[in-house]
Amino acid sequence: MAKRTSLHLEWIRKSNHWFTHVNKETIVYFRETHTFQAFFIRSVIAQPCVILFVTVNSEANARRIAMVENCFGSSGQPLAVPGRVLVGEGVLTKMCRKKAKPRQFFLFNDILVYGNIVINKKKYNKQHIIPLEEVKLESLADDGQYRNGWLIKTVTKSFAVYAATATEKQEWMAHITKCIEDLLRKSGKKPVEVHAAVWVPDNDAPICMHCKNTQFTVLNRRHHCRQCGAVVCGPCSNKKLLLPGQGNGKAVRVCLQCYDAASKVKASTPVNIDSINNKDQQRNSADSSGGDSSGDEDEGNKDESHDEPKFYSPLAR
Repeated sequence: MAKRTSLHLEWIRKSNHWFTHVNKETIVYFRETHTFQAFFIRSVIAQPCVILFVTVNSEANARRIAMVENCFGSSGQPLAVPGRVLVGEGVLTKMCRKKAKPRQFFLFNDILVYGNIVINKKKYNKQHIIPLEEVKLESLADDGQYRNGWLIKTVTKSFAVYAATATEKQEWMAHITKCIEDLLRKSGKKPVEVHAAVWVPDNDAPICMHCKNTQFTVLNRRHHCRQCGAVVCGPCSNKKLLLPGQGNGKAVRVCLQCYDAASKVKASTPVNIDSINNKDQQRNSADSSGGDSSGDEDEGNKDESHDEPKFYSPLAR
């Protein structure tokens, strides 16, 4: 009987998988992956059973991740790390600075990756990587042509995305939410409470949203308040504040209303209002709307064909 158990252990070792002795009666074999299958190997020795959680299609997961890396090429970061699983992928319409544009999204069990489509399913660029632990989702009501949308909110950047159908929206949100919940549960961390503002698209604001007087032209450029996301003119946004997660430790442009509000509560908040004021307005003009997302503004692929998203991980726990 002992020889039989030894054979089981030898099989695990030869399979080059990680396993942990929980106690003398149970061996738990576990690997992060998109699919699990439990095998109960009953033994006639003292142990009632040996439970092995065996990875299914781990090679397929590795191939999928390698394909994603190849599609981004040298412009992207390595994505294959131990324990990382590609949960799903597909095209979503992302609300960019000027208008909504298709972007390829890849959902992993710990990060969300998206990029501009150069050649559909073959080449992407402008890779963006978002840690899921800092993500918060917020469903959006349908508004005219913008349907099946939700907000992806992070500490550094927040934006709206739209799926082709209500079913796809439900699938995306459910899978992302499950990945976030699993990460927070395993890490013991609490959800991030402070997120960057969602920027109002340029086309939604022909005039300054605050003074209501300045009409935007080539000379009168649009600016975005990093605190509230409003589109404002230069004079209405000539203040700066230190905001959590933004500016890489430097003060960023805010509107006068947000600056005044921060000034009133400066004693009880960590924001720094010792900002550079009117004398820096000319230097700050380079910090125009979309400065943080200029790499997300190329037109990309013109192919309007739609493929349904693929999800490789079941939602059932």
